[in-house]
Amino acid sequence: MTFTLATVNVNGLRAAARKGMGDWLAETPADVVTLQEVRAPEELLADLVGEGWRIVGLPSELKGRAGVAIAARTELDSIDLDGVRAGLPGLTEPTHTGRWLEADLADPLGDGRTLTVISCYMHSGNTEKPQTMTDKYAFLDVMMQRLADLRSDGRHVVLTGDLNIAHTEWDIKNWKGNLKSAGFLPEERAYLDRLVGTDGPTVRAEGGGTGDGAEWVDVQRRVVGEGPGPYTWWSQRGKAFDNDSGWRIDYQLADPDLAARATSAQVDRAPSYDTRWSDHAPLVISFS
Repeated sequence: MTFTLATVNVNGLRAAARKGMGDWLAETPADVVTLQEVRAPEELLADLVGEGWRIVGLPSELKGRAGVAIAARTELDSIDLDGVRAGLPGLTEPTHTGRWLEADLADPLGDGRTLTVISCYMHSGNTEKPQTMTDKYAFLDVMMQRLADLRSDGRHVVLTGDLNIAHTEWDIKNWKGNLKSAGFLPEERAYLDRLVGTDGPTVRAEGGGTGDGAEWVDVQRRVVGEGPGPYTWWSQRGKAFDNDSGWRIDYQLADPDLAARATSAQVDRAPSYDTRWSDHAPLVISFS
């Protein structure tokens, strides 16, 4: 039994559909696709992904911003798209909306355990606008607790999406030039240190502090090993895509048991700049 999960920031689902996302959906082996930066009302989503898929979305209260969704193949009857859970507890301000959506699958891997799939679109943040970083850290704090709560009953959990943080120097081509940039700040990277931390009860983080190691697994990195990339986002400026000067900011973070079942991980990078339908590329991982 194999289950394949993809995640992609579509940078506007209407634009992505117009530019050729449908061709990728027709060819991908994914059973479930999580989407971020959907930026479209829910009544349009089904037509935008086309036949063969069911989809549920969560828009932002801020028009033209954020938005997440989860799509599943119509024949996949183990997923409960009618019982999705939206948002993080206590984060009700408009800036936090359209960023977190959970769906449960009943025993997709044949081990008797529910799998909760999360589509997450993290705040990007801006060091010149301190409130945006405050919002990002607030979201991260609540996210850490929610992930712990979900795992407490023994289910499988996978956090997917655009976290807008490059974890290590392997995850950003020009890391030296971005040490003071949002998305690669030590304080942001410290959260990922804690998420994947396993060395003892506390983990010393890039931000200078310590915190409990949560023992999540960066599945792509586990499968492909250490080394530059593969990146999932490239700036629209200059020749970033052509030079593969990218960032790896789209993740699938899973509980250790689920991560151990991963058999492959690939980034579906477009063959050329003019064939892209988003500034991100899908991250596709198969589990057995």
